[in-house]
Amino acid sequence: MLIRLVLSLCFAVVFCTASASIKIDSISVENLNGKKTIVHKVEAKETYYSIGRKYNVTPQSIIQFNSNRTLQIGTILRVPTDRSTVEASIAIAPKVSEAPASKMAVIDYRVGPKEYLIAIARKFNTTVEDIKALNNLTNNNLAVGQIIKVPYGTATEITPPQAALLDTPKVETRTSTTQVDSSMNAGDRLKLPPGKYGLREVDERGVAIWIADENLDGTKMLALHQTAPIGTIVKITNPMTGKSTFTKVVGKFTQNESTKDAIIVITKATADMLGALDKRFQAIIVYGVPNE
Repeated sequence: MLIRLVLSLCFAVVFCTASASIKIDSISVENLNGKKTIVHKVEAKETYYSIGRKYNVTPQSIIQFNSNRTLQIGTILRVPTDRSTVEASIAIAPKVSEAPASKMAVIDYRVGPKEYLIAIARKFNTTVEDIKALNNLTNNNLAVGQIIKVPYGTATEITPPQAALLDTPKVETRTSTTQVDSSMNAGDRLKLPPGKYGLREVDERGVAIWIADENLDGTKMLALHQTAPIGTIVKITNPMTGKSTFTKVVGKFTQNESTKDAIIVITKATADMLGALDKRFQAIIVYGVPNE
């Protein structure tokens, strides 16, 4: 009887210790093809970037797994992991660093006149909180010419070529960090000597159209353009909402009744990120093309 009592107490202590060692911010855990998938409920001010950092997975994998779903408070997401279901417990890495995931693009941004954190966050589709955390800022005050680090909220793994090659000094080794000088407008950058950076920036303004096409995955950030090379990363801005995002050119389109006067054709997912209310809307696009 005494031995049984001692064993029961030991079991209780081990169980409580194991429970206390597991800190999971998720609702539950599911088994998908032998891998553990975390079910997460979106809280206020959370982004794909911050959720990925919380569970130590890349934001891009969460975006693809959830079909680039728009985040709102209470949205249920599934976070894929590489952990096997045979593991005894799930150990979610604590948030010990404010550095972004290794595959997240980060820009060294130079603050221009009359620029505020909220405008910069909106320009790069991220949040003020993420910028402040990445730069250890205690308030919203910025100085003209100040260099700050800005993460891409869209979590694309491909660094936009126009930012990497227009304002960054030429170095022998490539890095994932680029610098954008907001004091130089697009027109001035296009006048840079050909071949100095290998690319020139193209700035277009006109009508953007989103379409539903069986040959174009509407859940991904994709685009069609008449002249930009396939694989080009295009920054597209909706001046009506002030929202911007990045999309990848996967083909060309021809002018017809539905695409008349359009400068770019995008997917529904891209239009949703821009807050577009109509299929046709005014847009500003910027991308880099090789010097001829």
